Amino acid sequence: MTPSFPHLLSPLDVGPVTLRNRVVMGSMHTGLEDRARNTRRLAAFYAERARGGVGLIVTGGYAPNRTGWLLPFGAKLTNRFEARRHRAITAAVHDAGGRIALQILHAGRYSYQPLSVSASSIKAPINPFRPRRLTARGVRWQLRNFVRCATLAQSAGYDGVEIMGGEGYFINQFLCERTNRRRDEWGGTPEKRRRLAVEIVRRTRAAVGPDFLILFRLSMADLVEGGQTWDEIVALAQEIETAGANVINTDIGWHESRVPTIVTSVPRAAFVDVTEKLAKHVSIPVVASNRINMPEVAEEILERGAAQLISMARPMLADPDWVRKAEAGNSDEINTCIACNQACLDHAFANEHVSCLLNPRAGRETELTLLPTRRKKRVAVVGAGPAGLAAALNLAERGHAVTLFEARDDIGGQFAIARRIPGKEEFAETVRYYRRRLDRTGVDLRLGTRITAPELLDSRFAEVVVATGVTPRIPDIPGIDHPSVLSYADVVRDGAPVGRRVAVIGAGGIGVDVSEFLTHDHSPTLDLAAWKREWGVTDPEAAPGALTTPQPAPSPREVFLLQRSPGRIGAGLAKTTGWVHRATLKAKGVQEISGVTYDRVDDAGLHITVDGRSRLLAVDTVVVCAGQESVRDLVDELTVAGMPTHVIGGADVAAELDAKRAIEQGTRLAARI
Repeated sequence: MTPSFPHLLSPLDVGPVTLRNRVVMGSMHTGLEDRARNTRRLAAFYAERARGGVGLIVTGGYAPNRTGWLLPFGAKLTNRFEARRHRAITAAVHDAGGRIALQILHAGRYSYQPLSVSASSIKAPINPFRPRRLTARGVRWQLRNFVRCATLAQSAGYDGVEIMGGEGYFINQFLCERTNRRRDEWGGTPEKRRRLAVEIVRRTRAAVGPDFLILFRLSMADLVEGGQTWDEIVALAQEIETAGANVINTDIGWHESRVPTIVTSVPRAAFVDVTEKLAKHVSIPVVASNRINMPEVAEEILERGAAQLISMARPMLADPDWVRKAEAGNSDEINTCIACNQACLDHAFANEHVSCLLNPRAGRETELTLLPTRRKKRVAVVGAGPAGLAAALNLAERGHAVTLFEARDDIGGQFAIARRIPGKEEFAETVRYYRRRLDRTGVDLRLGTRITAPELLDSRFAEVVVATGVTPRIPDIPGIDHPSVLSYADVVRDGAPVGRRVAVIGAGGIGVDVSEFLTHDHSPTLDLAAWKREWGVTDPEAAPGALTTPQPAPSPREVFLLQRSPGRIGAGLAKTTGWVHRATLKAKGVQEISGVTYDRVDDAGLHITVDGRSRLLAVDTVVVCAGQESVRDLVDELTVAGMPTHVIGGADVAAELDAKRAIEQGTRLAARI
C-alpha cells in the first residue's frame, strides 16, 4: 500500500473477485472490437493497461444481437465462435495480472442502422433512423439475448460483465417516459419501466451463477427533459442490487443531452456528488466516474466515502502506466488526460480507431513501438512545442542523447497558449508532464536559445529535428498595422490589453478559443458551482433529469466573431466538442457574422462589407486569428549542408493548429531514428 494514496491503491473484495486496487478502466469503444482481424491489437491494448496496474478493465460495448449494433456490422457477442476469439483478449489480460469484464451494450434507438428497435418508435435527435417499437414478445427476446451474451462472455474467460443501462442506450430508453410510451408490462409506470433492467440482471445472475462479476451502469442524472426522477433512480439501484448485481457504475447524461459531461471545460469530478448521494442507498460498491484524471482527486473521493471505486477510461488511453506511477509516488509523471476528445471520442464518432492525442501509441501498441536504440546518436530538436517535446522525450527514452532548443523562456508552444483559454486549463498538465519527463530522461534543455543553422552544424549533431512551429499570419487588410490590431498570441500568451468592444477576425478553432477567452473572467481553476449554473445542472432530487434553467455569467466584453466564408460559424469544429463551444459563445452573446469582406481598420474601428452592404464595427480592439505560417528558417540551410533534417508539427504544416498530428509526428519520428 502506497502512503500517498492508501484508499485508491488498497484491494477490494467485489462479489466473487478481489481487485488489487480501486481503479477501473471504464468502457470505451475503440473500433478494434468491430473486426475479428483486430483481436490481437485489442488484446495488446488491454494487456498494456493491465501491466500498468489497473484493477479492473471494462471492454468497449458488445451488442447482444444485430438490432443492438452501434453501427452496421459492429461489435457483437452472439455465438460460441465469437466467444472463442475473445479468449485471446482475456488470456492476455490475465497473464498481465489484471481482471476484465465485457460490457454488454444494446444501442436501441442510437443504433445507426435501419434495424434499430426501442421501447417506443421515437426517433433520436442525433440519429436519422427511426426505431421499430418492440412487441412484448420482442422485449422478452431481447432480454434472452442479454443473458446469452453474458454466458458467452463467461465461457470466453471474462471475470464478469457490465450491463450498460445508461447514456440513453436501449435499457435507459425503457427507464424514461421520454422514450417509453408503452402501457403494457414494460411501461406505463416507473415500476414497469425499470422491469427490463431488473429482469436482465436477475436472469443473468441465475445463468452465470455466483462466481461471476455483474456490474450495472446506471444513469444517475439523465440531463435530458423527461429524464428519471431521483426516487426512480434510487428504486432502480436498490432493485438492481437485490437482483444480483455486485457493482453499480455511475453514468451521467445521454448522448443527446445539451450539457457537456466529459469535455475539458467540465470541472474535475463534476458529478461525484450524485454518486455519493446514491451510494447511501445501496450496500454494494458504487463507482465514481466522469472527469477524474489524477490520483489526488480519486483519493479524496474514496477517502470521504463518496464511492468505493473510481472509473477512468480516457486517462488510461493517455497513460497506461497511470496506476504504477501512482504506486511509485510519481503522480507528477502521469501523462494526464486533458479531455480534449480529439483522438478518442472524435475518432469513435467518425467510425475511426480510437487513440489519444497525448499518447499516439494507444490502440497501436503492436504497430508503434519505442524500443531501445541499438546506435546512440546526438540529436538536436529545435522547438519545444507539442511536436518537439514528443520527439525529444521519446528519442531520449529510446537512449539517444538529445539537446532541445527553445527560443522562448518556457516549453509548451501552442499548449502554452491553449492552457490560458477558459475551459482548457487542463492543458497545463501536459506542459507539467513534459517538463518532468524531460528532466527524468536527461534531455539537455536550453531555454531562451534561438539556435542558428551554423551553430547546429558546428555542434556536429547526427540529425536535427526542426519543430519550430508557427507564427500568426497577418492578412493584407488596409490599416492592419493600426495600434488597435493585435494577434491572438499577443492577447492570450502575452497578455496585451484589450478594450470592451472587440472584433475577432477568423472563426476557426483559434478564433473560437479567443472569443471564449475574451468573454470570460479568468480564474486559475474551474468553478464547479459556476459551471453548473452556466449549464443548468441541479441536484437530481430537485428536478427530473437534474436539469434547471441555465444562468450563464454575462460577458465582460462585447465580441464580434467574423469569418470570410458564408455559412455557420464553427461548422468545422470537432463533433464532440464543437457544439459546446458554439453553445458557450451563444450564451455569452457573441455576435457571429459570416460572409465578411474586410475593408480597412482605422480610428473608427473595423470597416467590413456583408451582403454587399458596408458596415462599421466601432470596436476598441481587433484580434487577428487568420491562420498561421510555418517557421522554417533553418530547413534550407541545414539541408544544403547535408545535415539529416526532419521537419515536424507546425513547421511542416501550418494549417489550423493540430496538436494531435504534431505529437504523432514527433512520436513516429522518434521511433524511426
